[in-house]
Amino acid sequence: MLGIMKARLVGATRGHALLKKKSDALTVQFRQILKKIVSTKESMGEIMKTSSFSLTEAKYVAGENIKHVVLENVQNASLKVRSRQENVAGVKLPKFEYFTEGETKNDLTGLARGGQQVQQCRAAYVKAIEVLVELASLQTSFLTLDEAIKTTNRRVNALENVVKPRLENTISYIKGELDELEREDFFRLKKIQGYKKREIERQLAEAKLFAEEQVAEKVSLRKGVSINSAHNMLSAAREKDEDIIF
Repeated sequence: MLGIMKARLVGATRGHALLKKKSDALTVQFRQILKKIVSTKESMGEIMKTSSFSLTEAKYVAGENIKHVVLENVQNASLKVRSRQENVAGVKLPKFEYFTEGETKNDLTGLARGGQQVQQCRAAYVKAIEVLVELASLQTSFLTLDEAIKTTNRRVNALENVVKPRLENTISYIKGELDELEREDFFRLKKIQGYKKREIERQLAEAKLFAEEQVAEKVSLRKGVSINSAHNMLSAAREKDEDIIF
């Protein structure tokens, strides 16, 4: 169980480090996109003003009817938008880009008068579409990154403040229980060793007493005295000579 908890803690630590790096990378990309959005919006105002002024010039020179003439000559859109995905630290960011499909059908529009202003107006609005598509791409990526950063930060905080402390507390508890079991085993072994030592001493004392009884019986039979008298004789002999061997 301790090994499993340690493995989980190692995995949580690695996951926290990886998610932290991912959050940092997303934050850097987020700030770069924010700067691009600010600069694009600043330029968009000037571009939209220029395109509106060009439309006013075209209407003034070619007449108010030029709008309907242009709409009649256009069957399909020549400028289209397509999307693709860009992978940033595991997060797929949508990217929009415009492209030209087919040929322009209104090259002769305004041939009688105002043709140059009409073409200038078209070029100005093409530029405006380019900026709008870029801004849409940046804002969509901005929102996607913002949500991804929030989700990643929630996971980082959960690992740092909930999962890792809980695993560390569990590991500390298991270690404490194992130390307690180790102390109990040591105490149990000491008790068993003490019991075995006392048992051996008791058996030795019984064996010694039994040997003395045997010797006393032999002395009693040999001398023709009682068992108590034989014990007294043996005790006196031991006191006289400690090195006596029976």
